[in-house]
Amino acid sequence: MSSLSPAAVGHAGLPGSSTTFREIAQQPDVWREASENVAAQRPAIEAFLTPLLGRSDLRIVLTGAGSSAFVGDIAAPALARLLGRRVEAVATTDIVSNPRECFAEDVPTLLVSFARSGNSPESSASTVLADEILTDVSHLILTCDETGDLSRHHEGRAKSKVVLTPRRSNDEGFAMTSSFTSMLLTSLLILGGPNEAAVTALSAAASRIIEHRQEEINVLAASGFKRIVYIGSGPLTGLARESALKLLELTAGKVVTYYDSALGFRHGPKSVLDETTLALVYVSSDPYTRQYDWDMAAELRKMLSPERVIVISPEPLPADDGRTWLLGELTGLDDAFLAVGYVVIAQLVGLAFSLKLGATPDNPFPSGDVTRVVKGVYIHPLPASTSTASRVI
Repeated sequence: MSSLSPAAVGHAGLPGSSTTFREIAQQPDVWREASENVAAQRPAIEAFLTPLLGRSDLRIVLTGAGSSAFVGDIAAPALARLLGRRVEAVATTDIVSNPRECFAEDVPTLLVSFARSGNSPESSASTVLADEILTDVSHLILTCDETGDLSRHHEGRAKSKVVLTPRRSNDEGFAMTSSFTSMLLTSLLILGGPNEAAVTALSAAASRIIEHRQEEINVLAASGFKRIVYIGSGPLTGLARESALKLLELTAGKVVTYYDSALGFRHGPKSVLDETTLALVYVSSDPYTRQYDWDMAAELRKMLSPERVIVISPEPLPADDGRTWLLGELTGLDDAFLAVGYVVIAQLVGLAFSLKLGATPDNPFPSGDVTRVVKGVYIHPLPASTSTASRVI
């Protein structure tokens, strides 16, 4: 990145935020590195995946916990359409608590596991349960830490393939930022095929966001908003969920956040709106879908006033009033790729609100009540297990 705005540089120097800001700002470079890594490993990856994808009865399940689960929420609908087959997102937290429901069909399955460290209790447990319940399961592991439990458990196994994201993407800060986008981008490049044009466009758009939008974001953080709503359709509903979590985490729960789809928001959740609400609407690249995003944005602007609704889009809205945050570099990209660029705005919003509220983004919970890697989860054996004791990780 060539230069940063004074506001962005200011964030980098504030106590308790330097790590988080660095990990947000490094993403354009990390994405290029992630793309190069996938390209270098593509022959081995295709040798693993091609026989699996050649099976018409293969079920693909994308899994992870927290932000890692939301990677699957974004990628699954896009990959289902691209591959012309069922691709489902099921959180590891659901698999571990309800494995027989999640794996009710004993069909050939590719379990794609996302994990920043791979040390969360559910990460390895979900793959163990899949092996125990399913007759034929293979594992694609996308993780940022080669020393993590998940990577070590699957490295070298005949029916497993471990793909690491760039070393820098293994975030040291509390919130997942470059780890989230790197795993999402890597999954799209692996399962969807090479797309150097998308990587170049994303890197350019994110660099411009970081350099030129920070001052506007700081103004929003200083405007007294107490509720933030994120709206997105299709794959962008998963992005809205991740965006809401980023703000909740980085402000240590001091800001009420909510997410929904453009159509779903009207069915009751709209009651969250009040005079302290800011809404951010992610616009789809799909010509049909984005009509609903436009409708929702127009309705919110009437209800809240235009300055309290940020619309993020690769192209102008009909009769646009100039308030849309345009990311023209991303025109024509699939929504799952859009999410990689869009989320940088949510990360910067979370960082700015956190600092304004006096939190420390690098570690919003110094008391340790909420930890970077979940601890204290008991992994209970299935009834058919020969083990008689619960396991704690």
